[in-house]
Amino acid sequence: MELYIIRHGQSVNNAMPEGEPRTPDAPLNDLGQRQAEILAAYLADGRNRDPWYQPSTGYSQRENEPTFGITHLYASPMRRALQTAAPIAAALNLQPEVWVDVHEHGGVYQQRPDGITGFPGWTRAEMIEAYPHYVLPESVTERGWWNPARGSEPYHEALARAIKVAGDMRRRAAINLDDDPPKTERVAIVTHGTFIDALIKAFLHQLPNRQHFYLHYNTAITRIDFIEKDRLLMRYINRVAHLPPELVT
Repeated sequence: MELYIIRHGQSVNNAMPEGEPRTPDAPLNDLGQRQAEILAAYLADGRNRDPWYQPSTGYSQRENEPTFGITHLYASPMRRALQTAAPIAAALNLQPEVWVDVHEHGGVYQQRPDGITGFPGWTRAEMIEAYPHYVLPESVTERGWWNPARGSEPYHEALARAIKVAGDMRRRAAINLDDDPPKTERVAIVTHGTFIDALIKAFLHQLPNRQHFYLHYNTAITRIDFIEKDRLLMRYINRVAHLPPELVT
């Protein structure tokens, strides 16, 4: 199985001056929408796709497939991730699935000098209206998907989610490897910067750890291959080859 971890495009919060009040569930800005469209075209036509690689021998060869061949697309329930997934889904003719567990650390909240206020996030009806072809889990309800009473999610709970998601992916890859012949799934997840850092650390058994951070630019791609049971191949991290320099943020 190949896993493509993708950060969303630039949001209005990403471009906001430091110290300004943040929007609780920020949408993409115009630049972020452009990044998402360029990313979608890149994933569809497969330019700069890496060659196949055999870790045990160092042997490599160019793959003949004209595209990345992504078979499954998942997105965080946050607006910026849903928006980023939309042009990818259209370009690849895929039906995105909303995966609540890959939301950004903290959930949906706003921090002000007088404290933290939680918000429910988009309701099921709002998501269906905006993205009728997305597959929604039962945890996205008419009350939203985030419990406002929680306020902001503690960091350790985000790490627990990352460990759970990494475990889910490892188990899925193991099932594919057991198939005869082994099945090749190519899974893309549109998620968030801090959660991506935690997820990579979960795959590499580096949690809990805040001593280093795996930085991701907007719409950057990290690729991880599951080549054997309990063995990963880290192909690349934070790649933005699809973006012109002026759109790297």
